[in-house]
Amino acid sequence: MQAHSKQALAGITLAALGVVYGDIGTSPLYTLKECFAGHGLPVTPGNVLGILSMIFWSLLFVVTLKYVIFILKADNRGEGGIMSLMALARQAASGKRRGLVVVLGLFGAALFYGDAIITPAISVLSAAEGLEVIKPELEAYVLPMSIVVLMALFLIQRFGTASVGMLFGPVMLLWFGTLGVLGLMQIAATPQVLAALNPLYAFDFLVKHGHDAFLALGAVVLALTGAEALYADMGHFGKKPIRLAWFNLVLPALLLNYFGQGALLMTDPSAIRNPFYLLAPSWALMPLIILATLATVIASQAVISGAYSLTRQAIQLGYCPRMGILHTSAKEIGQIYMPFVNWGLLVAVMVVVLAFKSSGNLAAAYGIAVTGTMLITTLLAYIVARANWGWPQPLALAVTSFFLVIDTGFFSANALKLFSGGWLPLLIGLAVFTLMATWKRGREILVERLTEHAIPLDSFVENMESFPPSRVQGTAVFLTSTLQGVPHALLHNLKHNKVLHERIVLLTMQGEDVPYVAPAERVRITRLSNSFWQVEAFYGFQETPNVQEILDLCAQQGLEFEVMDTSFFLSRETLLSTARPGMARWREQLFVWMSKNALRATDFFHIPTNRVVELGAQIEL
Repeated sequence: MQAHSKQALAGITLAALGVVYGDIGTSPLYTLKECFAGHGLPVTPGNVLGILSMIFWSLLFVVTLKYVIFILKADNRGEGGIMSLMALARQAASGKRRGLVVVLGLFGAALFYGDAIITPAISVLSAAEGLEVIKPELEAYVLPMSIVVLMALFLIQRFGTASVGMLFGPVMLLWFGTLGVLGLMQIAATPQVLAALNPLYAFDFLVKHGHDAFLALGAVVLALTGAEALYADMGHFGKKPIRLAWFNLVLPALLLNYFGQGALLMTDPSAIRNPFYLLAPSWALMPLIILATLATVIASQAVISGAYSLTRQAIQLGYCPRMGILHTSAKEIGQIYMPFVNWGLLVAVMVVVLAFKSSGNLAAAYGIAVTGTMLITTLLAYIVARANWGWPQPLALAVTSFFLVIDTGFFSANALKLFSGGWLPLLIGLAVFTLMATWKRGREILVERLTEHAIPLDSFVENMESFPPSRVQGTAVFLTSTLQGVPHALLHNLKHNKVLHERIVLLTMQGEDVPYVAPAERVRITRLSNSFWQVEAFYGFQETPNVQEILDLCAQQGLEFEVMDTSFFLSRETLLSTARPGMARWREQLFVWMSKNALRATDFFHIPTNRVVELGAQIEL
C-alpha cells in the first residue's frame, strides 16, 4: 500500500513538473542575457557574480520562501490562484475593505491575461532564436518559425491537453536534466563562479552601480516568472508534489544552469549574445533548439490553460459574461477549453510577436504584469493570514512586510520600463479590469432595476393560490437571478397567456466564494405553497452549472421532474442605456454590448433547447 502511494505521488509530481514549472523552467533561455544586453552593463567577473547573486537570492526568497512555503498555505478548499485568494480575503473583509480586496483581486487577475499573452510570445521567440547561434543567416527564419509554432499551439487547444498531457512531464524532466548537466559542465571548468552564493556580491553590485543595478533588477525578475503558477495549479496537484518537484529537481537545475551561464561569461564575455545556447557543444545545438521549443510550448500551454480556468472563475463569481465552456476530459474536471478566450489570445499573441519581433524587445514588457500580480498576492495574503489563519498582527506584518519590500523593489524597477514596452501588460490589465468591473456593476444595476417595480413574491403566491387563474398540466421552471420579487418571465406569461402551470418552480443559481460545492449542499428546496416551489442551486467558482444535474438532485429530495412535461421560461432582456444614475454612459453602453454577446442561458446552463420558452423584456439602465 505504501509502495503504491509512493508510486502515485511520483506520478503526480512528474505531472506537476510538466504543467506547473514550464514558465519558470524556460526563463534561463533569456534572463541572464537580458540582465546585461538589455541595459548595456559591461560583462565583467564582478558584474556577473553580482547578477548571479541577485538571481540566487531572488529564487530563494521569492519563489521558495514566499510561494512554495508561505503562499501555498492559503488554499481555498484545496484551490489556489489570485481569484481564489481574493475569494478567501473577501470572506474575511467587510465594508470599504471588502471593496478594496475585490479591486486588488480583479486587477491582479486582469494582469494575468497580460502574462498569458506575453509568455507564449517571449518563450517561443527565445527558443527559435537558437537558430541564430547555429548560423547568423538563419535569423530571418526566427519570426516565421515562432508564428508557425504558436499558431499550431492554439489550433490544437480544442482537442484538450488530456492526450498530450502525459508527454509534458517526461519532456520537462529531460529539459531540467539538460539544464543541470549543461550548467554543471561549465561550473566544473570555472568553479570560482560559486562565490556568487555570497549575498555580499549582490549588495556590492547594487551599491556600486546604483541606477544601472536598479534597471538590472527589472531583468532579474524574469527568473521568477511562473511563480504564480505554483499557487494557481495547487488545486490540480496538491502542495506536496509541487514542493517535491521544486526542491528535488527544478530549483537545483535552474541554479546550476544560471551559474553555468555565469561561468561561461566569466571566461568568454562575448558569449553574452546568447549564453544559454552557447553552453552546449555545437553538435548539440539543433537537438537543444528542438527541446527548448517543446519546453516553451509546454510553458505556453500551462498559461493558456490558466487563462481558461481564470475566466471560468470570473464567470462564476459574477465578473464576466457567460461564455462557452467545453470539457476536454471525462476524468479531469479542470481540463476545459474556451473557444472565445483561445482565439482572443491567439490574435493578441500574433499582434505582440509581429510588433516586438524578438525576445529582447519583449523582455521590457514582461516584468510589470508578473511583479504587479506578486505585489497584490502579498497584500491579499496578509488579510488571509490575519483572518483565516489567526496570526497575530506583529507576525503577519513582519512576514508580509519582508515580501512586500522585495515585491515593491521588483515592481519599481519594472515600472521604469513603462515607455519601452511595459505599457503593454498594463494596457491589457486595465482593459480586462474595466470589462470585469463594468460587468459586475452592470449586473448589480440590472438587478436593482428589476426589483424596483417587482411584485413581492409572498403576496403574489398567496394571491395565486386564493384566486387561481386557469391551470395547465405540467411544470414550469422560471430561471431568476434574485430570490426577491416575482420573475418578469412569470408575469409576462401570466399577462399574455392568462394561465399558470399546475406546478411552478422558481430556480436561482448562486455563485459561492469556494471552488467546489458538495453535492449534498448543491440544492436547497423551499415549498412556498401547494403549487409554488423555490429552488436555490449553489456552484463554486471552479464549476459549471448544469440544469439536468439540479433536476436530478431535486428528485433525490422528493421534487421530481418529467423533462418532457417541463417547460423552462427565461427572460431575455433588451437593455437600454439611459441618463439615470448608476454608471457612466460609456460603461452602460459597454455593458449592453457585453450582454448582447454573452452566451445564451440555454446553452450555458445546458437546458434542453426544445423545452425552452423565452419572453422578452425591455429594461432601462
